[in-house]
Amino acid sequence: MNHYSSKAGLLGKKVFKTKPMEDRVKRRIFINKTVFPAIMAGLGGANIENLLAEERKHEKRIRLAENGPMIPPVPAILLTVNGKPDDPKEISVVWTFVLEGEPPQIGISVADYHIAGDLIKLHKEFVLNVPTAEMVTAFDTVDMNSSKVGDKYALSGLTQGKAVAVNAPTVMEAPIQVECRIFNTIAAPPHRTVFFADVLATTVLEGVCDENGRLIVANVPFFGMTAGSGEFYTMGKPVGHIGKTVGRTDIKY
Repeated sequence: MNHYSSKAGLLGKKVFKTKPMEDRVKRRIFINKTVFPAIMAGLGGANIENLLAEERKHEKRIRLAENGPMIPPVPAILLTVNGKPDDPKEISVVWTFVLEGEPPQIGISVADYHIAGDLIKLHKEFVLNVPTAEMVTAFDTVDMNSSKVGDKYALSGLTQGKAVAVNAPTVMEAPIQVECRIFNTIAAPPHRTVFFADVLATTVLEGVCDENGRLIVANVPFFGMTAGSGEFYTMGKPVGHIGKTVGRTDIKY
């Protein structure tokens, strides 16, 4: 059972701001300051190999006939941005990746034939809306129309909202909204543009994060795109966390 509302207006939002640099915990610990070297010293080469799954060690590796960026899962993200004068506001699906946790920065890759690219260059600001499993049909509807000008809100049945820190629309049903302003743009031939952006605000529906702003994954049915099969999958069971090998539990990004 989900512990949040899919409509932002029912339970409201929380807004999380970036902490001052002096208050942040550094993510990386040099290897000579941890117990990891001692652990590694106690492991012989044979023991390290034994940590690998036996069935994987001996399986035959094949080279595919078609090269592809098969790096699943890929975030499923709905980007929202203002339209041109007299045009409706735009929703589009883009490739998304994290640049840095502190300061918070993200990157997006937009196909040049999608109308969102020119709109981002025009307005400099946009919102990344994280959808959930019940929004898959709306998500795919938007994706299949990303190169067309039209009212994507009416087409997909999603609800238009307003960002709190940037001049851009949002998708109200999205449990997480990341508001961004670009600081750099790179052309990626043959037909893509990569935008780098600062995160100016992150808002969530109540129940998505704890009181410290830590995401409660079990509360929200996120889904991702599996590059290599073109399918959508929800999150599976947890298998660990960042920093587990050095006794860290405080790292979020």
